[in-house]
Amino acid sequence: MQAMPGGADKWRISPAIPTIANCALAALWAFSALGGWGETAFCGEGGRHDPSCAGGFTTAVLASLVAAVPAALIAVMAWTLPAVRRNTVRLEAALATAALLWVAAEGVLFVGGSLAQS
Repeated sequence: MQAMPGGADKWRISPAIPTIANCALAALWAFSALGGWGETAFCGEGGRHDPSCAGGFTTAVLASLVAAVPAALIAVMAWTLPAVRRNTVRLEAALATAALLWVAAEGVLFVGGSLAQS
């Protein structure tokens, strides 16, 4: 996990770094969407649970699947397809795309949770 010389005055980042970032973002999304972290954060004030807010947050979770499912598929396919895995440019692009989709999925959860709260 380090930056390595890529030749011609370029530095290349090890693919382990974006892979770890994708795993961390996936875990954050899973805990927030499926593990109850998000619902507790947005809908559970002072030990009280607002059912209408929880329904709104469930809608946000479903909406975030639009970005989360492709993110998971792209990250897995980046490592399982030899044509992608063996080409550093394709691998980096796939892992970066997956990470951006995970961030988008988290953003949908945050915005949806904020809207459900109000």
